[in-house]
Amino acid sequence: MASHSNAFASLRINDFRIYLSSRVLTTVGILMQQTVTGWQVYELTNDKLALGLIGLSEAIPFIISTFYSGYASDRFNRKKLLVLFTSMLAAGMFLLAFLSSGDAHLLTKYGALPIYFVLGLNGVARSFLAPMALAIQARMVPRDLYANAATWSGNVFYLGAIIGPLIGGWLLEWNTPTIVYAFVAVLVSISAILSMRIPDQPVEPAIKKETFFESFKGGIKFVFSTQAIVSAISLDLFAVLFGGVGALLPAFCKDILKVGPTALGLLKTAQFIGSGVMGLIMAYYPPTTNAGRNLLGSIALFGVCIICFALSENYALSFLFLFLSGVFDNVSVIIRSTILQMFTPDNMRGRVGAVNSIFIKSSNEIGDFEGGVAARYLGLVPAVIFGGTMTLLVVGGTYLLAPALRRLKL
Repeated sequence: MASHSNAFASLRINDFRIYLSSRVLTTVGILMQQTVTGWQVYELTNDKLALGLIGLSEAIPFIISTFYSGYASDRFNRKKLLVLFTSMLAAGMFLLAFLSSGDAHLLTKYGALPIYFVLGLNGVARSFLAPMALAIQARMVPRDLYANAATWSGNVFYLGAIIGPLIGGWLLEWNTPTIVYAFVAVLVSISAILSMRIPDQPVEPAIKKETFFESFKGGIKFVFSTQAIVSAISLDLFAVLFGGVGALLPAFCKDILKVGPTALGLLKTAQFIGSGVMGLIMAYYPPTTNAGRNLLGSIALFGVCIICFALSENYALSFLFLFLSGVFDNVSVIIRSTILQMFTPDNMRGRVGAVNSIFIKSSNEIGDFEGGVAARYLGLVPAVIFGGTMTLLVVGGTYLLAPALRRLKL
């Protein structure tokens, strides 16, 4: 248990607060964009598979680029990379605003294809931002505050993820997608400006000169030789790959719950609100004493909540089940982040962060594609029930096959 004073320890570090401020703006912008894009694409196509393709269009460039971005994060100044690729993300948001305007006519002619193209560019930008997050954060706080910093970093992410869909859905109810995308672009531009204020993040020169392929191979080898790391990120990969429902929420809102964009925005916040509430609790009561047991139990309960969500036809109950799934998901997020920071040496944080990013992106965006395919061929509700059941099976398999993770205490 943390004392009231220790619960806020990492937030007393000014550079860390600036970094979190930049991150929350980027998160708000990305979640606003995702809310608008999901509704816009479903209105253009009325196809559940098209919702899954949103994630896939970003995931493939993200994963391909990440093979280099982790290497870059361990070789070049991380602050400069942060500023550059946050600016690139802002440019992508401006491009989405242009494509959605009446003057462009591209969506009328080509449907959702131009949107998928821009999301692919955004995926490249995010592939460079993702592996730097843990690396930059770890340089700003002392080692004994890693778990506390991971908790507050998660809390700030969830704050942005709550605000983003709410604002995005509300603005879309009364404005065109062009207006909302332009607003997002401004937010992410401010984030890029804020990131210029954090200290330089030079990287220690490597003792042994390595080629890109040798360097990335070393990162892969380190991850897969450390059972605590590979078990934790693999568990998250397969659990969220099958259990994620974010991409299908526009279809649930239009076809089952019979609600509009504002209600969609609110429903998209449910998991993040649950995660944020649990994050505040864990600032005082860290889940690290029996970390392995807590990790497995929380993901199992996440799967149960997803099955209950699939069976609900009531908006309030659907919100509740997503809220509870977010509560349990955040336990696993904080434990996994703490494992990565504690077990990884500084000169490998970028590469290990890149491998972790590939796993996360595969679980989230490729999971969205899996959900879209399953929903088209199984039906919306059976597809989500199938996903939640697979999550439970993954937890059971991990419990049996990864004894080191099961016994892990941080």
